[in-house]
Amino acid sequence: MVFSSLPFLFVFFPITFLLYYIVPKKAKNILLLITSLIFYAWGEPVYVLLMIATCFVGYITALWMGKYPNKNKLILVITITIYLAVLGFFKYANFLIDNINLVFGLSINSLSLSLPIGISFYTFQILSYTVDVYKKAVKPEKNFFYFTTYVSLFPQLIAGPIVRYETISEELHNRTVTLEKFSKGFTRFIIGIGKKVLIANNIGALYDSISLSPNITVGMAWLGTIAFGFQIYFDFSAYSDMAIGMGKMLGFSFLENFNYPYIANSVTDFWRRWHMSLSTFFRDYVYIPLGGNRCSKARHIRNILVVWGLTGLWHGASWNFIIWGLYFGVLLLIEKFWLKKYIEKLPNILRIIYTDFLVLISWAIFAFDNFKQLGNWFSKMFGIGTSFTSSETLYYLKNYAIMLVICVIGCTPVMKILYEKLNKKFENNKSMSIIFDTICLVICIGIFILSIAYLVNSSYNPFLYFRF
Repeated sequence: MVFSSLPFLFVFFPITFLLYYIVPKKAKNILLLITSLIFYAWGEPVYVLLMIATCFVGYITALWMGKYPNKNKLILVITITIYLAVLGFFKYANFLIDNINLVFGLSINSLSLSLPIGISFYTFQILSYTVDVYKKAVKPEKNFFYFTTYVSLFPQLIAGPIVRYETISEELHNRTVTLEKFSKGFTRFIIGIGKKVLIANNIGALYDSISLSPNITVGMAWLGTIAFGFQIYFDFSAYSDMAIGMGKMLGFSFLENFNYPYIANSVTDFWRRWHMSLSTFFRDYVYIPLGGNRCSKARHIRNILVVWGLTGLWHGASWNFIIWGLYFGVLLLIEKFWLKKYIEKLPNILRIIYTDFLVLISWAIFAFDNFKQLGNWFSKMFGIGTSFTSSETLYYLKNYAIMLVICVIGCTPVMKILYEKLNKKFENNKSMSIIFDTICLVICIGIFILSIAYLVNSSYNPFLYFRF
């Protein structure tokens, strides 16, 4: 079940939140646990048992660390090994078999496995909790149901953000929902719905149309790549918006996951703004334990390449994802050791263009797991064996011009800045403040109605990060 689906919006969402506000405070976590398990079982009825089992392992091993402090390291190693083995089996077993067959000319049959939805996200959450308990950054959760609620919490279960236990540990035991928090959360949820349904889906249709065209020109290849870049941003950031919004409505404060990455002025800055919970996870639990930058230059380079190879691998069991991750690792090394001093001298607009150009190249790598298709796409992008433009190129530009402008504006903080300035301007004028709030409310209602109308009339509603 996805957030931008009619069953979620008109069945699961209203029933869950109505019950949540009705039941006593002591019963709220149990209700959340039950509804979260139902939410997961909707699409993964068998794998919900796997998730509960992984929760149980994380819960027990954390308690053991508190009970047997002299064996903490052994318990940590065993726990991490178990989780990586489970993740590796379900996500990478067939990838490994395929590569063994290719290298050694064997014909080992692939396993009949479907990828458990959200396994990468909830596994990383439990891993972060386990390591934090080991480092004594958090105390072990003694209530199994509360711990399982933390892991399975439906707003962030399927596609993050990766929520650390320390972020919501206090709220897990004691939280309140005020009218202001509910209002902000619901508004954030509506904005997420609009970004997903009205922007991501529509710009994604442009990419799909271009990628299926038999006569792709240079202009179409770049337009398609730009469309894919917009789609994956609005798709994933919309999910984070909806997750953060629903978290607020439940009394939780999830950390931000995106900060306008397409206005980044370097590749380094881009990864401070894109999927921040994942970047932070790899920094704190892989990069720093490996030695970070407090080591020799050779080891520092190794650490960066290891982290980005793993980042790519985390996204999927395919070589294009590994190459995508290493591509960014190499770019970050080039910036760090050579290019940074030159980039910093450029005007900010040129720095943004430089960054977005390199990011667009990465999205082409990300989009194709077939190297023949990837090579063909790159040949089109750089004018090998194709014309620069065509009537079809102009047709797509003309028909999607307004959507592209909306995407560009939506990738910047322009609307947020405008809202904050107007809100501040009217805050001391009661009548104008009421009018402004009413206009904002009408806009939100309009976004929701348009989104529902689109969902009713369209069968195109993909979610890219479901495959991770």
